Amino acid sequence: MRAFAWLWKAFCYIVGVVVLVFILVQGWFLAHVFYWKYRPPGSTSFMETRLEQLRERNPQAQLKYIWVDYPKVSSHLKRAIIAAEDMKFVDHEGFDWEGIQRAMEKNQKKGKTIAGGSTITQQLAKNLFLSGERSYLRKGEEAIITLMLEAVLDKRRILELYLNVAEWGTGVFGAETAARHYYGINAASLGPEQAARLAAMLPRPQYYDRNRGSEYLAAYAERIQGRMGGAQLP
Repeated sequence: MRAFAWLWKAFCYIVGVVVLVFILVQGWFLAHVFYWKYRPPGSTSFMETRLEQLRERNPQAQLKYIWVDYPKVSSHLKRAIIAAEDMKFVDHEGFDWEGIQRAMEKNQKKGKTIAGGSTITQQLAKNLFLSGERSYLRKGEEAIITLMLEAVLDKRRILELYLNVAEWGTGVFGAETAARHYYGINAASLGPEQAARLAAMLPRPQYYDRNRGSEYLAAYAERIQGRMGGAQLP
């Protein structure tokens, strides 16, 4: 009986520690979300991962990252991102359940993961805080952070953050850096075709940085440009 009581106490202690650690971790995430409501991120988890990878090949490697405020990004790029990544962005509360269902059906037909169904808010949650590993634990944490982002930030701020921390090439982060890297102009000056092409690069930015003449990229950009008129901005 004493052994059972000791085991029960040990179990309760371990559970208590796990719960406390979970609460502290979520509090750390939430504090950053509140901070980034008013301040730009100096870096993100995804940026740090990319920098580590680059420095394995070149210890002196640096990321290219320039923050610009929402009004200084072309409305064409904002529409292109929404058209390409999350057409229901202004209407949902972080999750596009129909999109997730369609992605699951596509993956089942192909027998492998070819579509994710993630919203802009979900992608921002992953870029800001998480690693690129695929696991149920990471997806669960991504969902919690997504809810935090939607609760604390308005849609305009979420899109502003996403535009500034998205990866657009090898060591290239943010709309301003991407516009300069590919077109030699600032993000405010991007036209519809340029914006659509940048949006088309998002699923495989490093690959398309090396293969800018890709026929698939050109065709995908054209499809995005055709949907941009229906994209609603926050």
